[in-house]
Amino acid sequence: MAVYRHQQGRAIRVSDTILETEGLTKEFRGFVAVSDVTLKIRRGSIHGLIGPNGAGKTTCFNLLTKFLPPTRGSIRYDGRDITGMKPAEVARLGLVRSFQISAVFPHLSVLENVRVALQRQRGGSFDFWRSDSLLRQYDDRAMALLDDVGLTGYSALTAGELPYGRKRALEIATTLALDPTMLLLDEPTAGMAHEDVDRIVALVKRVSAGRTVLLVEHNLKVVSGLCDTITVLARGSVLAEGDYNSVARNPDVIAAYLGTEAHTVSEGVPVHG
Repeated sequence: MAVYRHQQGRAIRVSDTILETEGLTKEFRGFVAVSDVTLKIRRGSIHGLIGPNGAGKTTCFNLLTKFLPPTRGSIRYDGRDITGMKPAEVARLGLVRSFQISAVFPHLSVLENVRVALQRQRGGSFDFWRSDSLLRQYDDRAMALLDDVGLTGYSALTAGELPYGRKRALEIATTLALDPTMLLLDEPTAGMAHEDVDRIVALVKRVSAGRTVLLVEHNLKVVSGLCDTITVLARGSVLAEGDYNSVARNPDVIAAYLGTEAHTVSEGVPVHG
């Protein structure tokens, strides 16, 4: 299906691929953490990046969002080469990430956390000393975002008081406040109880409408329920790619997860809840 962007009254066709890499490689003093990774993320999809511990998933994430420079290779986002850009520059282009460890301001209220992210719209770096009445113009939008992530009743609490799963929801709300075109989520359900996992899965489905999502996730039940396409990394390289059913029955993927040769391919990759 063709995708169009409207610019100066004209409909301009854009690629179905929103993010792609070619030969992406990262070495640390001789150790190759990511090796010759080629990715193509389809616009409007939820794409999973999975693999056993040490596969290079978070390093790959850091390369895509420019928190690490690649040793070799290229990264293109929305038709633009972003290989040499800085994190803030790609964020302004609409490529925004969350982190594996929840990153909120613990001493600010839940509402204030989202409002700080919304203040970016002013275009300045030092809005913390603006009048309170000026900053309250963002309250309605902040409350709408909190409602989107199920935190309406928590707006007056300090962020540090929130249980872990709710903190992750708050982080997603602050990420959404940046109005991303593409959202990168690094293990959004890590360390959560089952009820929190279900809540975050429903949240990711909801906020993915009209956006592209790339997520790193260890919980394969979450991956199977969310992702249109899955890329499997092992030892820094792409091992397999496809939908969940195809990668779950790939003997190389099974061997990578189990650490042994796969004898019963039909059983698929073990799912841990």
